[in-house]
Amino acid sequence: MNHKLKTLVISFIVGLGLIIISTLISPFRFNPPVAALSAQEQVELIDNLGNYHYPIATTSDLAQKYFDQGLILSYGFNHAEAALAFREASRQDPNCAMCYWGLAYVQGPNINAPMADDQVPEAWQAIQQAIAVSNNASSKEQAYITALAQRYAAQPTADRSSLDLAYAQAMKQVAQDYPDDLDAATLYAESLMDTMPWDYWQDDGELKPAAKPILATLESVLARNPQHPGATHLYIHATEKEQPTLAITAADNLCNLVPASGHLVHMPSHIYIRVGRYQDAVIANQKAVIADRQYLASPHPESIYTIGYVPHNYHFLWFAAVMSGQGEIAMEAAEQTAAIDPSMIENPEMSGVLQHFSAVPLYTEVRFGKWDKVLETPAPNPELKYATGVWHYARGMAFTAQGKQAEAQQELAKLQVLTADPELAEMTIWSFNSTASILKIAAEVLTGSLASLEEDYTT
Repeated sequence: MNHKLKTLVISFIVGLGLIIISTLISPFRFNPPVAALSAQEQVELIDNLGNYHYPIATTSDLAQKYFDQGLILSYGFNHAEAALAFREASRQDPNCAMCYWGLAYVQGPNINAPMADDQVPEAWQAIQQAIAVSNNASSKEQAYITALAQRYAAQPTADRSSLDLAYAQAMKQVAQDYPDDLDAATLYAESLMDTMPWDYWQDDGELKPAAKPILATLESVLARNPQHPGATHLYIHATEKEQPTLAITAADNLCNLVPASGHLVHMPSHIYIRVGRYQDAVIANQKAVIADRQYLASPHPESIYTIGYVPHNYHFLWFAAVMSGQGEIAMEAAEQTAAIDPSMIENPEMSGVLQHFSAVPLYTEVRFGKWDKVLETPAPNPELKYATGVWHYARGMAFTAQGKQAEAQQELAKLQVLTADPELAEMTIWSFNSTASILKIAAEVLTGSLASLEEDYTT
């Protein structure tokens, strides 16, 4: 591959990676309900989740352990598994108000997933049960419960904004009333983030006025406990878009804090890839992959975590390996990213991102000049238009590299047809970038590579 062509390819991959890391995994609307356990089943206590502990009013040591497990899992965005832990905690101590609080809390929205209608009944029932037994709770716990009750209604509502804002205002009061409770402060910051998910910064790079309390609150927590798992996680998300260097210390602290939480192990890489620490990002995601592989080996609920967060680790590993020139690691990660349930592609809300995942191996082969492998790759199902477009792009790049101008032009023509497809204009990756816009970039790269083949450096 000549130098100019290689530069074009790398520029496209870098741009593609910036799309990946700027949109992340938000918002994810597939949120299956958690199946109830039978009376005979007991949730597993997971090893190696760190030693974070939040003492609650309970007569059961096991209820306390399950509560702690639920809290740390929720801080790691494994809300479905956290729900099982909180439910088990309430079974161990039916009079534990905070156990019901936890179950209600994890049914709500977060920065990556709005609240599904089928989560409303369980959230409502759980918070009502927490209220019913709150005479067993401390005054601080009662404040937690009263605040969370502001977040839910008995019936689903099309617009949750007033409920989310009411909860944020209530948590602000809890954090003010109990200034030494770092979890109250962390939950307050999260509640604010939920009112403006992924929209904390202005176009000029300045923090939005409404988002300033988020950073101030999280920085206050981290100043007192630099290893708070929830605050470090949220601080990374709050700063990564515009000021990633602010969270370098938080990222370093989070690396080994909760070894069994794949998502928390992965999270430092959100900062590392933005500050050029690609090898550290590779290592973080390799560890996250191992952690989640161990988690998936045990019984677990199907959820956003298993369908979204687990492949997210491989996707980040792929990008970090591509950026650090580690072709073998990148290809393995690409294949794992693409190893998805084909039936999920039929979900209209998931089709764009899952087609993108399926195309990552082709992007990788182009990046590392594996032209024979590109041309050996069979065509996708033609109904998968975005994946088909990437296939034409990759073939065009391969033919260009082999000096086969006519064949490359044919692939470009087919790709350009797809860039104008109205279906692809509507299909997005994580609700941000349309698949048509990405294919348009691919078409421009292929056009440039053809011009380079003709030694036309002005087109």
